[in-house]
Amino acid sequence: MVIQSAFWKDKRVLVTGHTGFKGSWLSLWLEGMGARVVGYALSPSTQPNFFELSGLREQLVSVLADIRDAERLRATFHDHQPEIVFHLAAQALVLPSYARPVETYSTNVMGTVNLLDAVRQTKGVRAVVIVTSDKCYESREFGPAHREGDPFGGNDPYSSSKGCAELVTAGYRSSFFCPLDHTRHCTAVATARAGNAMGGGDWSPDRLIPDAIRAFTQNRPLPVRHPGAVRPWQHVLEPLAGYLMLAEQLCTQGANFAEAWNFGPPTEHTRTVAEVLDTLVGLWGEGAAWTGDSVPYPHETPCLRLDASKALSILHWQPHWSIDTALRLTVEWYRAHLSGQDMAEISRQQIGRYSRETGSLFAT
Repeated sequence: MVIQSAFWKDKRVLVTGHTGFKGSWLSLWLEGMGARVVGYALSPSTQPNFFELSGLREQLVSVLADIRDAERLRATFHDHQPEIVFHLAAQALVLPSYARPVETYSTNVMGTVNLLDAVRQTKGVRAVVIVTSDKCYESREFGPAHREGDPFGGNDPYSSSKGCAELVTAGYRSSFFCPLDHTRHCTAVATARAGNAMGGGDWSPDRLIPDAIRAFTQNRPLPVRHPGAVRPWQHVLEPLAGYLMLAEQLCTQGANFAEAWNFGPPTEHTRTVAEVLDTLVGLWGEGAAWTGDSVPYPHETPCLRLDASKALSILHWQPHWSIDTALRLTVEWYRAHLSGQDMAEISRQQIGRYSRETGSLFAT
């Protein structure tokens, strides 16, 4: 199964969080396949940012508003009548969730409530993909990779809020979008949980790759708080491909795919933070270094792995790029930006390469 580009031609698609890292890459991909994309999000939180560098500001209908503004969100649904919805708007960082827990919960939990309630009040929405996180699961420190049926939890406000978002989605699905009654309401709702996404255009603070790129460009060593932590690293296009494939199946198969889905690398390909940084240092070259940070930080799960066998066997999604390839393409993107190249073109080229290698089509 591959992404059917023809399916997306002229589809009305709403992407919340379209000014963020993953949301911008997804919106650019959708735009390249001919979808009619409407974005709903706050203004970009960093300068520079992928949203502006990719040219999306001039290409999409962009509603700059808070996901917690239920009235504005409902009005956006009413005005644009989306057929497919991708919900990525979130407070997406662990450390800021300790500093701003109320904002984190209100955005990630009530934002999801607002989104699903707007869907409930809008006829014609066929597919909804709620993007949560690999951190939604109850932490068990070290153990087998998480599967979709594992209990929710989280030792920090961000992780906990994503578990809550999963419960909200399950509650709305069973109450208003029950798969057994799909022929009546015709709306299929799924959740997607992905690993740590890397790629060009991310300048978020307190994320490993953006922090490393900032340090490398300033010729200073990057202090690292948890070098032994294990994460399911993957290029951002990998989970986005999963979201697109899932949305297609929600539209065409309905209730059969209205479930939770993990999108992560093979468990044997997971690496520690130190291993990822060593590879990144080698790719970047001069000026790149990292060192352990002895400053105490709040708790973070030492080992996080996802079991994506369900997506592999049923959705026929599979990761295509190794961690080394993902890191190399990430470095190439940032190097191109530093040299003043056209980042919209560079980004389209990377999507085009991924699409060709996976058998999909994309208008570069």
